[in-house]
Amino acid sequence: MLDYVALGLVIFVVVVLFYGIIALHDIPYEIAVRRNHPHQDAIHATGWVSLFTLHALWPLLWIWAMLYREDRGWGLRDGGSPKSHVVDLESQVADLQKRLAVLESQTAATAEQHSTLPSEERP
Repeated sequence: MLDYVALGLVIFVVVVLFYGIIALHDIPYEIAVRRNHPHQDAIHATGWVSLFTLHALWPLLWIWAMLYREDRGWGLRDGGSPKSHVVDLESQVADLQKRLAVLESQTAATAEQHSTLPSEERP
């Protein structure tokens, strides 16, 4: 009877270890899902590949999943809110449109001056 208990215990431990390792390798993917990471599928696939490479990629997956946050992206911004960046962009676009209108009016005026000159005075 003790042999059957030991065999059951060995099988139980093997099954728990097997599923535990799989659950452990899904931690970076779960982090990526919670952070709405743009590379969720790649992190999940690389987690499975890491199982076959003796877990060599797993620490890199953890770092990859932790780098991104939805509120600040990859952390390369200047710390302002995304809305302030949109406002800055809108003001820059408006400024560029004004400058373009001035340049177009200057070009039109220059073209008009050239068209009114006699043909021998044209450059």
